Amino acid sequence: MSGLPASVTEGTEGALPVVHVRGPVADAVVHLQGAQVTAWAPHGEGPVLWRSSRARLEPGVAVRGGVPLCFPWFGAHATEPTAPAHGFARTTRWELLDAAEDGDDVVVRLALADDLLTRASAWPHRFAAVCTVRVGRTLGVALEATNRDDHDVTVEAALHTYLAVRDVRRTSVAGLEGTPYLDKPSGGGERPGEAGPVRFEGEVDRVYLGTRATATVDDGDRRLAVAKTGSATTVVWNPGPARGAAMADVGDAWPGFVCVEAAAVGDDAVRLAPGASHVLGTEVAVVG
Repeated sequence: MSGLPASVTEGTEGALPVVHVRGPVADAVVHLQGAQVTAWAPHGEGPVLWRSSRARLEPGVAVRGGVPLCFPWFGAHATEPTAPAHGFARTTRWELLDAAEDGDDVVVRLALADDLLTRASAWPHRFAAVCTVRVGRTLGVALEATNRDDHDVTVEAALHTYLAVRDVRRTSVAGLEGTPYLDKPSGGGERPGEAGPVRFEGEVDRVYLGTRATATVDDGDRRLAVAKTGSATTVVWNPGPARGAAMADVGDAWPGFVCVEAAAVGDDAVRLAPGASHVLGTEVAVVG
């Protein structure tokens, strides 16, 4: 599009359109498919987001890594087993609305609205969604969803943030101590919160309940703070060796990331009245 600041340029990765952000203090890559940030690094830092070297950069295929947007449902659809996992937003091309420089930050906005395909999907409602990406010393991603229908609708959403770590087996996630969680590998039952940080021995797939806390990821080399808004649920995930090996776009690379996700899912799903909006946001910062 015309009118982009000099810090933002359009390009491609594989067969997918992207925008490259080269800001005053940080660089990033944002895919138009899924409004998905796939790279972010403050100047002087290594990559903060993990993206699989085996990711398929093809239209309609979810890109493994970065910050995928899960919308308007999370995981498998509750009543339609053939519906795509995590909704249709992450494999749909969004419109690049605009980009602007704001001090040391660069702000990119993308939009998605219902069409014939979404209205024929497992979630047939009229909606408008805007994803705002703020690239600076902190990475901000905010998903605003608005109900454009004439009746209430229920929305699930998550910002499925993949964080690059030296080795997940030597990584901890603090800030969720004492928070009860649903443990998916053991069948999804609720467990009481643990006294210490989350550590990773095998597969970890947990939905932490009733928390608005900032999580801190420490891999021994650096510390990342993951804050959130519009969310009372945090998902922490790493597939571990067995499940990772079974995933074509992960394989033996599973120790290189941990997902800490701002979510509004399950009992925390958002019910929107006609015309109402909800903003789900996450902010990632290098803090040590």
